[in-house]
Amino acid sequence: PLPSYDEVLVCTPDTEEEEVELLVRRALSPASQDQKIYCLLGADKLVYKVSKQLESHFFRLVQSSSTPNYRFIIFCNAKAHNSYVITAFDAYKVTFPCYSKTEIQTYLKMHLQVPSGTAPVAQAFKEPHQQNVKFVFSERAGMGK
Repeated sequence: PLPSYDEVLVCTPDTEEEEVELLVRRALSPASQDQKIYCLLGADKLVYKVSKQLESHFFRLVQSSSTPNYRFIIFCNAKAHNSYVITAFDAYKVTFPCYSKTEIQTYLKMHLQVPSGTAPVAQAFKEPHQQNVKFVFSERAGMGK
């Protein structure tokens, strides 16, 4: 399954150290064995201080963790060459091919279909394709999304 809200942190320059540390702790805790996939999206946008703390927390917890099979993914823009996160985790770097927006949409429509006979939240959207995933963005937090 796709990661749920508690498994994903979308990073901005305003992302705080505590948010990053919490996600790293979740990913490397013994409870993470329940097949969750923890993700930092846009980690290249983290400020230097938070990036350094991410590195510190991650490597400290990896060394002290008894969880050998954690699932932790850091997504960065490949063009963000001045990012500390990219440098710090360079040994773990994996480059993915670039797909067009159309290819990504086609893949998602094919793989994220709502099973028939269910009453998903996706019915709130007036679209012919009933999908499991919708992204709703707002400038204001906590507006009932």
